[in-house]
Amino acid sequence: MKVWIAILTVLLSVGVTVSGEVEGAHPVKQQQMTEPLERKVILQRVYVDGEMSEEIYLEKILAMEDFWANYQDWQLIDQNEERIIFQRKENDISPLLKANGFFGVSGDGTLSIFNGRPQDSQIIQSFFQIDVKKLESYKQQELRKGIPILNKSRYEQMIEAYKPYSFPKIEK
Repeated sequence: MKVWIAILTVLLSVGVTVSGEVEGAHPVKQQQMTEPLERKVILQRVYVDGEMSEEIYLEKILAMEDFWANYQDWQLIDQNEERIIFQRKENDISPLLKANGFFGVSGDGTLSIFNGRPQDSQIIQSFFQIDVKKLESYKQQELRKGIPILNKSRYEQMIEAYKPYSFPKIEK
């Protein structure tokens, strides 16, 4: 019985040594199969008129180099384990203004942009108070009805056109 125990002990120790040598001689390359990273990507666009739009989607990231290259024209605002926020300033007015923005005058005579015609809409943006009495009657009428914005050029022209009618700022 002692002989069998001795033989088994020798065989087990040889087996362990051989298996260790085999592993050492031919190491198995461990390939780590990693899943692509998934992150919520938020793209913020800031427009000339101050409006900001957000586009949110889930992106699978296979290679970080490719991911960052896709957003090289964007500014990184924030990132964590769940989301990455990028921002870009657009040299244009917002889609909201193009679709439904109207210049008009609020009740106190402030040149404003309305979401729709001034009579029944909310103010999106206000600029400066103007002396409506100094305006020609057709300009007063246009502002009461609302002047569609349509594009950036029109937006800038309207602000410049009504600046001469603004009240001087009162220094405090």
